[in-house]
Amino acid sequence: MAWVMWKPIKEQRCERMDEEVALEARIVYAAEFLPDQPPRILAHRCSKGLECNQMDTPTCIWAGTLPGYDPFA
Repeated sequence: MAWVMWKPIKEQRCERMDEEVALEARIVYAAEFLPDQPPRILAHRCSKGLECNQMDTPTCIWAGTLPGYDPFA
């Protein structure tokens, strides 16, 4: 059976949260009987995205509140 996990891709300090944050990818790994299949990336998120959504000001693209600003770029 395939399994899914969130794996950190990149870590850095976020100016808006003033904390260390990680850009994470949701990765699907193939079942054991399909060993030649590479992992697939389904989605990306920031580790502090939920906290950013609760702030009064727009934060970044990964929180979904400011599409023009990507701190991981």
